[in-house]
Amino acid sequence: MYSLAFSILFVSFIILTLLVRFWLAARQLRHVLAHRHAVPAEFAEKIPLAAHQKAADYTVARTKYGLLTLMVNTLVLLGFTLLGGLQWLSLQIFQLTGPGMVYQLALLAAFALISGLIDLPFDYYKQFGLEQRFGFNKMGKGLFFKDMAISTAIGAALGLPLAWVILTLMAQAGDLWWVYAWLVWTGFQLLMMALAPNLILPLFNKFTPLADEALKSRIEALIKRVGFASRGLFVMDGSKRSAHGNAYFSGFGATKRIVFFDTLLARLQPQEIEAVLAHELGHFKLKHIVKRMAMLFVLSLGFMAVLGYLKQQPWFYDGLGVNPLLLPGQANDAMALLLFLLVLPVFTFLFAPLASLGSRKHEFEADAFAARHTDARDLVSALVKMYEDNASTLTPDPLHSAFYDSHPPASVRIRQLKLAAA
Repeated sequence: MYSLAFSILFVSFIILTLLVRFWLAARQLRHVLAHRHAVPAEFAEKIPLAAHQKAADYTVARTKYGLLTLMVNTLVLLGFTLLGGLQWLSLQIFQLTGPGMVYQLALLAAFALISGLIDLPFDYYKQFGLEQRFGFNKMGKGLFFKDMAISTAIGAALGLPLAWVILTLMAQAGDLWWVYAWLVWTGFQLLMMALAPNLILPLFNKFTPLADEALKSRIEALIKRVGFASRGLFVMDGSKRSAHGNAYFSGFGATKRIVFFDTLLARLQPQEIEAVLAHELGHFKLKHIVKRMAMLFVLSLGFMAVLGYLKQQPWFYDGLGVNPLLLPGQANDAMALLLFLLVLPVFTFLFAPLASLGSRKHEFEADAFAARHTDARDLVSALVKMYEDNASTLTPDPLHSAFYDSHPPASVRIRQLKLAAA
């Protein structure tokens, strides 16, 4: 009875998620197309109509692509769960390996491989269809597949040992295994933040020290004013993959470094670059990064506790179309982990606006920080250029934006900055 009830609950949440997402997408499409014919008044003197219409068309194309992938991902989810895909896959691997850790790691690896192959044509179309149609794709097919191969190798090299540790804890650490697993996962995340800037990211992009001495001096003066310690200023060759531009800092502690996309440096004036960086530094100085990490770790601890409970419940497996016991008395921890990761987004989707709300609050605070340490007008002009260059719509549907967007709408954000500059 519990299994059937959980199956019904699972399907109900899938249907609810689909309805909400299609409704929001329909609102977004109608709103963007309804405002396609004219640039909003506050941007009319700065953004050409052609650029505004390109942003509208790009937003519409991305929204439709998102609906397509949503439907495919939903069918894949049902195929893996209620339609028996994971059950069949686990039995095939079990026949080859027998019970034990090899079987469980092979199940995780096989699932990741199959999922990657399903995603491949959609990723390929997004890069060489959608992004290329709007002039954003700069990578060739060789680089695309090279990136995929490197990502797969890194995923296997890091993911399999991590999975082995967590599965070992699940099997041998007793009822509180989830606490120890959470500690391992948290430590792993922090380790990756420290290692990624120097070991992982350079496998994909070239990072060179900022060579413009005038700009470097300007940025170093800003860094000194706000009290930020950095290991260096670097330029990333983002233009070999995309025309999109950005700036960010990575790492923590002694590994912090500031990185500019070369596309951003080519487009913005020095004072605008300084203002954009001041915004990013605002996230650090206002402890937004620490707050987000702390929230992530707290939520992950809660999710681990839920997994610790569900792992012991037969209805959790049966309700998702899986028989977890391959041998009498032997639980399948890898299957529990996979099922939990598959169904978690279904049951947490409706909480997305809360995360978006917190993120937008941080963006306003970082803008205010930038306005205190640089000229707010420079940040406004930089944002306008970035909206235009990235084909970001100036007229999103308010409800769609509130649900999904981590940044405030352009008009609201710039209005606040203009008040700060007044």
